[in-house]
Amino acid sequence: MKTILTTVAAMIALATPAMANPVLGSWKTETGETGGYVVVNMAECNGGKICGTITDVVGNDNSSIIGRQIVANMSAYADGTYSGGTIWAPDTDKTYKSDMELLSNSQLKVRGCIGICTSLTSRSQVWTRQ
Repeated sequence: MKTILTTVAAMIALATPAMANPVLGSWKTETGETGGYVVVNMAECNGGKICGTITDVVGNDNSSIIGRQIVANMSAYADGTYSGGTIWAPDTDKTYKSDMELLSNSQLKVRGCIGICTSLTSRSQVWTRQ
């Protein structure tokens, strides 16, 4: 009986797909002052961290940033938050501490911070899933 239960448990474990991180995939940033935006592909990197790479630039002639990493080394948490990483701001060409929060399946709040992340020391955007 013990052997049967062990075998059944192993079969269930193998049949259950790995839970994909819900932030993975393509996201559209908010539009900038000129009406342009970038598309960012979020993927796993560096041993399970989350990174985002620019895959498209729309409404702007700055195609030189395609392929550039914009989000780096975010740690994912079960509650839909991400922290410990950085974000590169194309408009200032600076890198900031960053955190993210999955607001829904289609909205991701991304924040860049100077020092400690507070409303006074940060700038945020809500990105939409593509």
